[in-house]
Parts: sequence; structure tokens; C-alpha cells
Amino acid sequence: MHNKISHSGIIDSIIDNCVKVRILQTSACAACKVAGHCNAAESKEKIIDVLDVSDTSALRVGDEVTVWASRDVANHALLLGFGVPFLVLVGVLFLVIYITHNEGLAALSALLALVPYYAVLFLCRDRIRERLSFHIE
Repeated sequence: MHNKISHSGIIDSIIDNCVKVRILQTSACAACKVAGHCNAAESKEKIIDVLDVSDTSALRVGDEVTVWASRDVANHALLLGFGVPFLVLVGVLFLVIYITHNEGLAALSALLALVPYYAVLFLCRDRIRERLSFHIE
């Protein structure tokens, strides 16, 4: 099994050592033969920033390239985006229910507990961006 996730895309722009690549992200059913007749099929166009490209002289806007990231990077992104917020939400919910026996207050507290988490993520975005980076093949 490969240890990287890759997508083919087209170079949208090149600014200094940052290459913006446009990829078409499709759901599993978007590739299905009957996807045109089904409401579940979807695809989205996304722009991926590939930072610190050492040699941009060989790249041109409109070139087709393959961007990749390791599975560890993908797992880390999933953990930061979904795993930790879920644990914070559920942990605060049960803690406040245990302490106050008030479900409304517990729900509100659990949602408000995510505000500092996402604020810290926002403040650390540059360090996170360095760790969760894509590369061009």
C-alpha cells in the first residue's frame, strides 16, 4: 500500500516559491456511471497551495502536475480538524452535565469550548501549514 495520497491538477498560479494547483476533488460516487442521474454524486474544485517549491522555472501556469501528501500528513490533518474538536465537545458536554445536571448549559458550554480550540489553531496556522504541506511530483 502506498504511503502517499496524490491528486492530479493544473497549475493556477506561481508566486515566488508558492505554486497554486487547482484540483477536482470528487466523492467516491462521482466516478460512478450513473452519477449523472443521482443526487449523491458531487465534485468540488479546490486550490492547493504547494509551499517552498525549490525550482519553479520548469513549471508554467496551465501545466498538469500531480500533488501529493503523505498519509501521516492526512491523518494529522484529520486529527486536528475532527478528532480533537470531537473529544473537546464530548468531554465538556459530559463534564458540565455531571457537574450541573443542566443539558442546555452543557450543550452551550460544549459548543463554546470549541472557540478557544479554533482560536489556537488559527494562531498556530503558520506552523501547522509547514507541517501539513503538499509536494509536486
